[in-house]
Amino acid sequence: QVELIESGGGLVQAGGSLRLSCAASTNTFMISSAGWFRQAPGGQEREFVAGINWNGASIVYADSFEGRGTISRDNAKNAVYLQMDGLKPEDTAEYYCAADSRAFRAEVSTAHDEYKYWGPGTQVTVSS
Repeated sequence: QVELIESGGGLVQAGGSLRLSCAASTNTFMISSAGWFRQAPGGQEREFVAGINWNGASIVYADSFEGRGTISRDNAKNAVYLQMDGLKPEDTAEYYCAADSRAFRAEVSTAHDEYKYWGPGTQVTVSS
């Protein structure tokens, strides 16, 4: 079992930046792919934002975040981060960190149902 806790959300003006952090409870996180998803108010499904495989060799971004976000990880700290720049009001959502239960995968999944472990989320609000 892996417990994940997100932090770093908040209120920011359009064009601003935020850095989200996700801390994992166990060392097994370092061999798992990790992803960031978001769910907008009233949204029905969690939307993929960015993902990184266990050693950082494979990184995938949603088209909406390409060029505006950077995902990274520090396996020594069992943590993954999402730097978000050029934030827009439509980025307002609850942001979730997720971890894949499968180890040493070379690829990154963009499907939320392929991630087994989830954090409680952190709210990001972007004002216009």
